[in-house]
Amino acid sequence: MQLQVLLVAGTHGNEINGIWLFDEWNKSSFLINTYGIKTFRVIGNPEAKKAGKRYIHHDLNRSFQEELFLTRNSSNFEVSRANELVNLFGQTGKNPCQIALDFHTTTASMGSCLVVYGRRDADLALASLIQNELGLPIYLHESDQKQTGFLVESWPCGLVIEIGPIGQGLLNSRIISQTKLILESLMEQIHQVKNLNCFFPEKLIIHRHIKSIDFPRDEQGNIDGYVHSRRQSKDWQELKKNDELFFKLNGETIRFEEDESYVPVFINEAAYAEKNIAMSFTKRELWDFKKEWKQSLIDVVHQK
Repeated sequence: MQLQVLLVAGTHGNEINGIWLFDEWNKSSFLINTYGIKTFRVIGNPEAKKAGKRYIHHDLNRSFQEELFLTRNSSNFEVSRANELVNLFGQTGKNPCQIALDFHTTTASMGSCLVVYGRRDADLALASLIQNELGLPIYLHESDQKQTGFLVESWPCGLVIEIGPIGQGLLNSRIISQTKLILESLMEQIHQVKNLNCFFPEKLIIHRHIKSIDFPRDEQGNIDGYVHSRRQSKDWQELKKNDELFFKLNGETIRFEEDESYVPVFINEAAYAEKNIAMSFTKRELWDFKKEWKQSLIDVVHQK
C-alpha cells in the first residue's frame, strides 16, 4: 500500500492562514515540496470557514469520538464532518492515510510548536525529528478528561502544528511562511523515514500537560479579573510561587500559590475562554529517546 499523508487546515474555520496556503498550493502544485509522498489536503471545517466562525455546532477538534458518531444527531455538522473525514481518509477509508498533520493558529504568544496527544510511540518519534530539525517545543497533552476527541488521534500517527500569535480571521505573512516551512520539514522527515535514512536525537524536551486553570469569577460566574500584565505573552516561561497570575480592577493581584513551579502555555488563548481555560500548566521534562518510538514510526510509514 502506498504511503499517504492527510494534511488538514481550517479544522477551526476562523484559523485561515493554513487554508489560504492550501488554496495557493492548489493553484500551483509546485509551491510545496512533498518529496514525492502522496498527500490529501483538506479544509477541516468548510462550513465554519464560510461563516467565519471557529465551528458551527461543536468544536470539530473535539468531535473524533466513536460514541459521538453513534449518539449525536446527524444535524450536528462537526460530528458528521468528523465521521466523513474518517470514512474518507481513515485506515479503512476510501483513501487510507497513515499520518495526519493538522495545522492550527493560536492567539497566544506560543510561537510555533507541536502538540502530541497521549504517548503514542510514532507521534513522539516524528515530533522528535522536527524538534531536532527546527527546535520546536513539544506540548504533550494528556490526562485531561474534559478535552478529548482530537482529529489526529484517529490516525496511526498524527501531530497538531500550532503557529502564532495571530488574531482569528487574519492573514499574516510570517504565519504563512512558518506554516510552509514546518509542512515541508515534516514531509522531508517522513521521506527520510520512508528511505530508512533518518537520524533521531538522543533526547527531546517535553512540556507535559498538568492541568488548566480558569479566570477568576464572581458569585454569578462572570469573569472578574484578567491575565496580569506580567503573565500576558509569557508562554513557555517558568511560573514560580508568588508570581502574578491575574489582576482585578479593585487592585487585587491573584498570585500563583503552589510550591511546585510550572510552565504556562496557551495564555489567554481567545478560543479557550468558552472552555473556561485562562491558561494551561505544564512541566518541562527532558526525555530519553526510546528505540521503540523509532520502530513504531517506521512501521507506520511502511504499513507494517
